[in-house]
Amino acid sequence: MSWFEAMEHHDYEELVLCQDRNSGLKAIIAIHDTTLGPALGGTRMWTYASEEAAIEDALRLARGMTYKNAVSGLNLGGGKTVIIGDPRRDKNEAMFRAFGRYIQGLNGRYITAEDVGTTEEDMNLIYQETDYVTGISASYGSSGNPSPATAWGVYRGIKAAAKEAFGTDLLEGKTIAVQGVGNVAMHLCKYLYEEGAHLIVTDIHKDSVKQAVDRFGATAVDPADITSVECDIYAPCALGGTINDDTLRTLKAKVVAGCANNQLLETRHGDQLYDMGIVYAPDYVINAGGVINIADELNGYNADRAWSKIGEIYSTLEKIFESSRTEGIATYVAADRLAERRIEQMKNTRSTFLQNGHHALSSRRLRK
Repeated sequence: MSWFEAMEHHDYEELVLCQDRNSGLKAIIAIHDTTLGPALGGTRMWTYASEEAAIEDALRLARGMTYKNAVSGLNLGGGKTVIIGDPRRDKNEAMFRAFGRYIQGLNGRYITAEDVGTTEEDMNLIYQETDYVTGISASYGSSGNPSPATAWGVYRGIKAAAKEAFGTDLLEGKTIAVQGVGNVAMHLCKYLYEEGAHLIVTDIHKDSVKQAVDRFGATAVDPADITSVECDIYAPCALGGTINDDTLRTLKAKVVAGCANNQLLETRHGDQLYDMGIVYAPDYVINAGGVINIADELNGYNADRAWSKIGEIYSTLEKIFESSRTEGIATYVAADRLAERRIEQMKNTRSTFLQNGHHALSSRRLRK
């Protein structure tokens, strides 16, 4: 399949290849859909096995951002960038400055932010060349580190999922298994602990596990055991694909809700969760707090306004759960339909507007 055929399959708008020989920049900007507004999505830096793999990842991630932004009620489309390289050794100022000039050349069609392998400091470098970047240092009037905001949204989402599964959103006394305790999940554990939940945690980094044990009285388990422990809620917060054929055979939780991306190894695993009566909070809905937070920067950042919007993840999930129940569909399907419906409504509105505008122009010409 050619790249044009791949883009046509999911109706991508634009694919931009960027290179700067002096700095070593090799980047791919994918813009999926700008129906709702300019494309917003982070810049990921990774050591891809091939250039083709990097392009595929950029396309996949850009489409995911279209759905995340749409279902979150943002007036933004979906896009994403991947930079090919090792973030531990290949970064330099010239690389991100050059990349910033490419973004500026898109004239506002794409707005970037940090992602896996990039940092707030990298965004500051991009900001030297373009205003179309979010997540820069708070000293520039930005929102700063998005981890607390993402965690707050996931916390609100877990409460909504608990209400659907148990009839109450109170988490006191609930056992929650948290897979991965990185920056976002550590903030999440704090919220859960303060409400009285009992935490079971795991991570490949032992110091992070120790911190969660010391701060929150968590029980530590081996990474291989986290999906089979006795718990009420399983919160995947690190690796993707932990909902798969193997884990579904041993999963004891009644809720799956966490901050990891791509929690379902395949979409059919979302259908299996539904058939098993397990409440699944679709990942791109529950983990949208970070993008909601940085999107507020486009209006002149106001923390109260941004965090209030993040709190609406709760009501968004309520709509998705209700749709799942009434229509007899898996929650990931209900989430996709909610996003697609909003995009389609805007497309129809714009189409009608353009048609009316064309007719009005024709009429004025006739009167002349």
